[in-house]
Amino acid sequence: MASIFSRIVSGEIPCYKVAEDENYLAFLDILPVAKGHILVIPKREEDKLWNLSDEEYLGLMLFAKRIANKMEVVFDCKRVGMAVIGLEVPHAHIHLVPMSSLGDIDFTKERLKFTPDEYQEMINAMIH
Repeated sequence: MASIFSRIVSGEIPCYKVAEDENYLAFLDILPVAKGHILVIPKREEDKLWNLSDEEYLGLMLFAKRIANKMEVVFDCKRVGMAVIGLEVPHAHIHLVPMSSLGDIDFTKERLKFTPDEYQEMINAMIH
């Protein structure tokens, strides 16, 4: 059975898309730990990040780097943190989280909630 991320890639499930190319997709996390929290995935389903081929892994990191550089400007943060957790969805992915303090990337804290309009504002800021 396809993962929820594969279903997003296929268009079966909508997402708040930030960036896409033929191999990778970035979208806003719907259960973010910080405003602007983005998930970056390979379109090809692979359970673990470390199981990607070297080429796919490097491509994913370069794709994420472009997004993170833009995030630092858009979300006015000191850094963009990256986390690889992978327990919640069996599809390789990384979390990019705008950070001004270490607590901003705490995955044990209560998740934030945004309205569809607020998500759209974040997307608009990232794509312009």
